[in-house]
Amino acid sequence: MNSPQKPLIIPIFIPHAGCPHQCVFCNQKIIAGDSPEFSGTPLADAVARFLSYQRPIRSHVEVSFYGGNFLGLPGKRVLRLLSDAKAFVDSGKIHSIRFSTRPDTIDENRMNLIAPFPVSTIELGAQSMDDRVLKISARGHTACDTVDAVSRLKEKGYKIGLQMMTGLPGDTLSGACETAQKIIALKPDFVRIYPTLVLEGSPLAQLFKKGQYAPISLEECVDQLKTLYLLFCAARIPVIRMGLQASSELADKSLVLAGPYHPALGHWVMSSVMLDLAVAALNLTPPPTDAATLIVHPKSLSRIQGLNKQNIEKIKKRFCLQILNIKTDPGLRMDEVRVAL
Repeated sequence: MNSPQKPLIIPIFIPHAGCPHQCVFCNQKIIAGDSPEFSGTPLADAVARFLSYQRPIRSHVEVSFYGGNFLGLPGKRVLRLLSDAKAFVDSGKIHSIRFSTRPDTIDENRMNLIAPFPVSTIELGAQSMDDRVLKISARGHTACDTVDAVSRLKEKGYKIGLQMMTGLPGDTLSGACETAQKIIALKPDFVRIYPTLVLEGSPLAQLFKKGQYAPISLEECVDQLKTLYLLFCAARIPVIRMGLQASSELADKSLVLAGPYHPALGHWVMSSVMLDLAVAALNLTPPPTDAATLIVHPKSLSRIQGLNKQNIEKIKKRFCLQILNIKTDPGLRMDEVRVAL
């Protein structure tokens, strides 16, 4: 099935705000950049700027508070930020509010605090469903906290997103798959997957410098993310992001010391998925000559080609093709590859 149009999300970053302590992997200033806290006029400026260049017109627009532990903020600050955002909902300029927070901040008092506001979506930084990995990572919450939080949010009717991380200290591919299966059992509306990076200024950076932590390679990360993506896909749970949003900070090797960072990591993973689909299709229907034509959905064209069109060359080499043509058909699913007969 083809994906519905995504909502326009206006991100407001509150780096590390509301966090009770620093997790082993964290340096939010690098992840989010030096974004100021927005409220009042600055928030209005941010909303106006995003709305001025939205093309095409989106059917749903949301203000989203990212980068911190939203419900870990003092109650008065939560109310101020939500009130500022609500004003845009009341004016009809946006439709709802969303934010990310820790699982252990979802309790009855905080649910009552946000109840009067048009909050539609709440994302939880679960990171792992393995208590041992959570402890090593200094998360300060357990897998049960995530289970309880999801249950509370479902009772209130919120749309739920769960964030998980790969490559955390003490984690493995099989462990990440177990986390994925436990997340699937919670039936969230969507997930994000973030590989662990070694950020300067984080406790993990000290472990890395001492040789006590080694991140996985970029190639291993792509394979791991593909495995996780296919698990969620089979469970019909959308994966809306794989890898951190590209930024100048993340491209700075003095700030990101190690780890599987790539500005187009999600595209790389999806290109790998499409390569597998193309190989499977050609194995079932091998071309009668040294030329073949594959058909994909228009939005999958760049994915089937791969980064720098590497998929094209790999397919041609594998099937001894001189020519490989790619055609598009909007009637196909985005995860479908056909061989033209």
